[in-house]
Amino acid sequence: MLHCKLFFISLTAILSLAGCKVNNNSKAPEPVAEKETSTTTSTAQVENNQTESKSTAPIKWLSIEEAAARQKVEPRKMVIDVYTDWCGWCKKMDKSTFTDPEVAAYINKNYYAVKLDAEGKEPITLNGRTFKYNPEYKAHELAVALLNGQMSFPSTVYLDEEMKMLSPVPGYLDAPAFSRILSYFGENHHKTMSWQEYEKK
Repeated sequence: MLHCKLFFISLTAILSLAGCKVNNNSKAPEPVAEKETSTTTSTAQVENNQTESKSTAPIKWLSIEEAAARQKVEPRKMVIDVYTDWCGWCKKMDKSTFTDPEVAAYINKNYYAVKLDAEGKEPITLNGRTFKYNPEYKAHELAVALLNGQMSFPSTVYLDEEMKMLSPVPGYLDAPAFSRILSYFGENHHKTMSWQEYEKK
């Protein structure tokens, strides 16, 4: 548990993470528009694109209930993307980080990936407890619990094979930074070394 606390503190201190906070009046950046592509495409380009699409599968996103059910059959860690519809950094992470082929392949092999709308209205039942939307917080109770009340978006939350908290990590992460965190937890380095020690390696 000490390693996880050190990891969380060092990430917020070391990485200059961008994110959207509730009641923050600063405007979130607009998602980067994709460049228009020419309508004339060579046969070689089409073949290359087809090869790439066959070898790179997108992240298999699940609801948290689906992930919990699968975990009982095949235990894996979970990575939960806690987002909101209005968060520009969340959309940027969707378009860049989560579409990275290496990130997607690693997650699909080692984790159950969950998307959780922090402002979702539907009740979620886990292990006999039902979490609902809380109008007072203007957020879903499960999101509040996972983020320890620190409502910053996007945030990625890591749970172990028994759905116990490893660490919430607030802010936007590019693919290389996200990959390092995925492997830190995914390969159980958090059990033997602090985040600082892992970074030095």
